[in-house]
Amino acid sequence: MPTSQSAFRAQGIHCIDTELQRPGFDAAWLVVEQGRAAFIDCGTSHAVPAMLQALAAAGLGPEAVDWLILTHVHLDHAGGAGALLAHLPNAQVLVHPRGAPHLVDPSRLVAGATAVYGQAEMARHYGQVLPIDPARIVQMHDGQHIDLAGRPLLCIDTPGHARHHQCVFDARTRSWFTGDTFGISYRELDGTHGHFIIPTTSPVQFEPEPLKHSIGRLLEQQPQAMHLTHYGSVGDVARLGQQLIEQIDAMVAIGRQVLDAGTQALEERLFAALSAYYGERAAAAGLAPEAVLKVLAIDIRLNAQGLVCWLQRGSA
Repeated sequence: MPTSQSAFRAQGIHCIDTELQRPGFDAAWLVVEQGRAAFIDCGTSHAVPAMLQALAAAGLGPEAVDWLILTHVHLDHAGGAGALLAHLPNAQVLVHPRGAPHLVDPSRLVAGATAVYGQAEMARHYGQVLPIDPARIVQMHDGQHIDLAGRPLLCIDTPGHARHHQCVFDARTRSWFTGDTFGISYRELDGTHGHFIIPTTSPVQFEPEPLKHSIGRLLEQQPQAMHLTHYGSVGDVARLGQQLIEQIDAMVAIGRQVLDAGTQALEERLFAALSAYYGERAAAAGLAPEAVLKVLAIDIRLNAQGLVCWLQRGSA
């Protein structure tokens, strides 16, 4: 199946740019079937107008949305859930059981993100994070099927990036909505080599073996495409999945090597080591390392922080 967004729109799958950080960085998804709709992830509260505009462009009103399915509750995926639900009178939220309490009381999420980004950056990029009425929340279970007007959506537990992560399989198109489980691949880095992809660890729950297992579960369905939050749809899934697993092992090895050299300035030394590693991969793919590292700067920083958290838990 072609992986262009126009091809997926014909199948009822719409990519929505939430415009977090920059264009083409953070996607949410709309699935439409027989006049009913489900959002998968929603970005921040600043993205609410874009979400409603995408719904209108599909010829639907807010009352047509049955589900807001959250892959996990990190703010770039779910920060705007409360604000969006205020416009969706019939929608329920499907979320991992570990994530549900943070939707009812988002204060810990907000505090954690504020500690990383600062109060001014939080307000500018993420806006207001509103609590959600528990009566509107459904806690997913592994292997759960959601019926969207006769279109089955399979939800599975996919820890590794976060312990509260799920992915959603659309049997119609044999494609997964992967959140952060299937890594990061920006469209400006596509080329003759195909897609350039890296894993995403992110603080604070990176676990390499569960993440590799989760990627394996996605590949078991022999999918034809993956719909990434960061960013858009990719094909050539088997090759990319193998690359992700190889890179997770390499990142773990880098983390152990850097830790063996001491804990002083651990994050900065990991950032430098990861940048060198991704730069080498970029050069091998025929890309300009400097350009790739500029695009990936935020993600490499988060990967360094994720590795620090994992190493400091003694997991290595």
